[in-house]
Amino acid sequence: MGGVRNGDVSFWWHQVGRPSPSDVLVGDTSCDVAIVGGGLTGLWAAFYLHEADPSLDIRVLEAEFAGFGASGRNGGWLSSELAGSASTYAEVAGEAGVDRLRAALRASVDEVIGVADREGIDADIVRSGVLTVARSRAQAERLDGELTAEQVADRIRVAGAVSGHFDPDCARVHPAKLVSGVARVVRDRGVRVHEGTRVTSVEPGRVRTERGTVRAPVVLRCLEGFTAGLAGHRRDWLPMNSALVVTEPLSADQWRAVGWSGEELLGDEAHAYCYAQRTADGRIAMGGRGVPYRFGSRTDDDGRTQRWTVESLRATLTALFPALEGIGLDHAWCGVLGVPRDWSASVSFDPTTGLGHAGGYVGSGLTATNLAGRTLRDLVLGRDTDLTALPWTGHHVRRWEPEPLRWLGVHALYRLYRAADRREDAGLARTSRIARVADRVAGR
Repeated sequence: MGGVRNGDVSFWWHQVGRPSPSDVLVGDTSCDVAIVGGGLTGLWAAFYLHEADPSLDIRVLEAEFAGFGASGRNGGWLSSELAGSASTYAEVAGEAGVDRLRAALRASVDEVIGVADREGIDADIVRSGVLTVARSRAQAERLDGELTAEQVADRIRVAGAVSGHFDPDCARVHPAKLVSGVARVVRDRGVRVHEGTRVTSVEPGRVRTERGTVRAPVVLRCLEGFTAGLAGHRRDWLPMNSALVVTEPLSADQWRAVGWSGEELLGDEAHAYCYAQRTADGRIAMGGRGVPYRFGSRTDDDGRTQRWTVESLRATLTALFPALEGIGLDHAWCGVLGVPRDWSASVSFDPTTGLGHAGGYVGSGLTATNLAGRTLRDLVLGRDTDLTALPWTGHHVRRWEPEPLRWLGVHALYRLYRAADRREDAGLARTSRIARVADRVAGR
């Protein structure tokens, strides 16, 4: 693919060094809390549970290595963005409940930064905010941003930008450095992280793996997009694919040409949206949708993505920044995020069975994982707190349709969104009716 490294989990892991699985489970064992999944949800839950009660024997069970999934592949947005639909949460908790969840997510940005600072986790974190731009009249109507085109250009010179919105409650992060740092901290505190240990089934009091059975009165499922690979959970959350590319380092002249002198994150208001960051080593990492879903909820091919997806992201990059036409791409990869049928995340724990779960963050998980980990701590310990009263706690949603309806529906959905973007880019002054139909099909 023209010298572009493809897969190998992610650029982030290639930068810091892809780890080999360690502390593999050997035979049957028991513990107080078994956490299935070594991403940020599971690691944060382990961190806060151990902090609250150091006597707990906590085991994390991970099929590959800690951070192999979305936690080590994402776009590096530590964002206060709502992980789900405001209207869905409002149905159970009203607007006040949605406001409480938004406030908790904003506070979680500072919580992650604070933990990283206290624990010596160097993850290239800069609390830089996020700039969202509208590049058409329809996008501008949806965004309703406070920035004019000239004010957008003062921050980043995005071609065709007509308006923008700046949210200060966001930080740039190196995903692999963050998740590996949290994994180090929980290990140092005595939590066992059994990597290379694939879980095959979960039931009350017991987790079955390919290497033995773990018995525990509390079992927390924290698999996010990989939930579909667990027996009995194929239709719980849909594993949606997202892909990223990263450029070669930009020269000083190229940075001046795009006007991106700060560390703001960058997104747009398209239906098939993009997201980007300026990396600590002077590159642009840009993500968006490629093939949105693989038949049968298949989840991973070591992060490899399709050639046309790479070229699509290259085209998006140069459409935003024409001055970068011809710039080299160093790496391309993809991963899955968990999408519930109503596109809204949940955190749950049943004290009668000892089973709990968290996830379904619909692409806004880097911050939400921390809030979910603290909420799981309170639920497991039987605490009645502000966190356990948030509207995503105990949220239930119906399962996705069986195949082939699932595959047909998701692919049709993104064809509709792309068609809506084309109509709006051609000059439509309002949100396309095609996108409204797609939203209804999606269940948003």
